[in-house]
Amino acid sequence: MTESIYVGHAEADALGDRGWLLGHFKPEDDVRHSQDVEIKWGVHPKGEERAQWVHGEKRTALLVLISGRFRLEFPGRSVVLERQGDYVVWGVGVDHSWVAEEESVVMTVRWPSVAGYAVG
Repeated sequence: MTESIYVGHAEADALGDRGWLLGHFKPEDDVRHSQDVEIKWGVHPKGEERAQWVHGEKRTALLVLISGRFRLEFPGRSVVLERQGDYVVWGVGVDHSWVAEEESVVMTVRWPSVAGYAVG
């Protein structure tokens, strides 16, 4: 069934939906639509940082460093990802923010897929 197959390129597809490749925000008839999980290909220039902290997190998240140097901030703790493959996982209720210390590419997986976290 070819309707259930999507072939793409993470960097090109990331240009839409602020880098998110899969999640609740894709059209319901798209195989990339999911209420269970979200996946993001994040390309961040050096010095880019999240506009504001996420408070009251309702999801679990995994962030994997593909390239660069990327710092995550948690209450009372900073985590620096600096080697390809370094990753961090955080759970429900963990507030967080981030900054790209170098030009960075990261892959984020969050579950479940929940609306309401976009920062304009």
